[in-house]
Formats: sequence, C-alpha cells, structure tokens
Amino acid sequence: MQINFQILWLRLRAYIRHLFGAWNTRGEGIHSPYLFYLTNSLLWDDNAFYCWKAIEQQRALFQSNTQELKVKDYGTGNLGKEVDIRRVCDIANTSLEKPEVAQLFFRWLVFLSQQAQKPLTIFELGTSLGITTSYLAKPHSRNRVITFEGSKEIAHQALQLWQRLGIDNIELKIGNIDSTLSGALSGNKVDFAFVDANHTYDATMRYVHQLLKHIHPKTIIAIDDIHYSEEMEQAWYELQQLPQVTTTIDFLHVGVLFFDPHYIQKSYRIKLKKHPLI
Repeated sequence: MQINFQILWLRLRAYIRHLFGAWNTRGEGIHSPYLFYLTNSLLWDDNAFYCWKAIEQQRALFQSNTQELKVKDYGTGNLGKEVDIRRVCDIANTSLEKPEVAQLFFRWLVFLSQQAQKPLTIFELGTSLGITTSYLAKPHSRNRVITFEGSKEIAHQALQLWQRLGIDNIELKIGNIDSTLSGALSGNKVDFAFVDANHTYDATMRYVHQLLKHIHPKTIIAIDDIHYSEEMEQAWYELQQLPQVTTTIDFLHVGVLFFDPHYIQKSYRIKLKKHPLI
C-alpha cells in the first residue's frame, strides 16, 4: 500500500497544533452560557448512559466480523463505482466514528431534546454500519433520524444492527446523497446534522449549503474529518467564514458550526475528553 507522506504530515501538523492550542479549561474563557455548559458539563461528564454498552458491544462484533461485502463507495468521489470487496471488520476499524465523538453527540441531543421540548429532526450524511446513527437515535425515541448510505450491502448491515438494538426512529435513504438529500430535506427544518460522507471539498461544501437552506438559529452542524486532507481543511476554513455562522468548535476530528446570533463570533479549539470504553 502506497503511503502518502504529505497527507500524514498534514494530519500530524493538525494534531500538534491542536495538542498545544486547544482548550481544556472546563469552559473558562467561553462567554456563551450554552457553550460554557457544553464544555464544563457535557464534555466532562463521566456518567455512561444506559444504551452505550449495547452499542459498543455491537461495534466490537463488527470489528471481528470477517464477512465480505461488495461495496459501492461514494465517500471519496468514486461516483458509485464498485471499487472493492471489503470485510465488515475493515469497514468498522477504519470508517466508524470514535466512541467519544458519538457519545458527545448523544449527550448533546439529550440536552437539546430537553431544551426544545419537541421531537428533533436529525440528519446524518454517511451511515456506514450504523453505530453513530444508533447514538443519534437513542436520546429520545420521538426524535426523527434521517440517514444516508450509498452502499446497499453496508446499509443492510446497519438495518440489522438497529433491529438488534430495538431502534425504530431511523429513516434510511440508500443511494448517492447527491440524488437523495434534497428530497429528504424538503419540508423539514434541521435541528442537528452530522456530515460524514464524501470527504472532498466540493461534496462537503455542497452538502452544507443544502443544509443551510433548512436551518434555524439553534441548528448545529457537525463536519467529520476536517483535517483529513488539504481540501477538507480548506472546506472547514471557508465554512467558518460563512455569514450565517457565529461560533465554531474544532475538536480535531470533528468541527462544529453554530448559527445562534446571540453567540460571540469566535472559533474555539477544544480537547475532546476520552472516556473509558464501556
């Protein structure tokens, strides 16, 4: 396998910059009460929720599953070309979101559900095996999660996972997101979105701009792998400059956009606390 040393250096540079420049002060210096609560409470909460153990057990099963799948991959600009036969364990070990990120989303959505006192509409662009989707769906059974996956065989694995976990508030859209996203967005407001699909500049910007037509001031959009490549870093830089965006947080692996006009216009780097695996 050919090693791209330029990409490795880019990611190492991002890690070093984050290591020495990120906040870990439990919210000190963050002026918005909501963002202070996020860093002081949600990030540092060591309590494990009831459903995490079951989800992480399923992650472990995926990581040891050697079943081979014929995958259509839209995630790196392949346009649905049948690129490979991939084992479930390889997908699980390379494509699934880190537990600490998915569990932060879970805490966040518990808090947002309590604040909104109504069902939330959550979009996930890039289902993969459905582990992160499970974390997005579990905070409240009345919330609606709409998730998008290009590969039918990977989507089938996700559907089986949600059946095992007893989750029934997920709508799965199979196919190229460029063909399925606009129809799913029609008539909906986005409360929370996680963009983890085609990790290219063009696709990331296209997806976010589509989501922006359906946001409100309390909407949160999270972008995965913002330091994955130079073009993803460029996309993250440009997204932070959008006039609708007020505050942003760089968690190294994930960047988060806020749109509330009451927030101070500022960009933060914050260290994401690793919690013990359950």
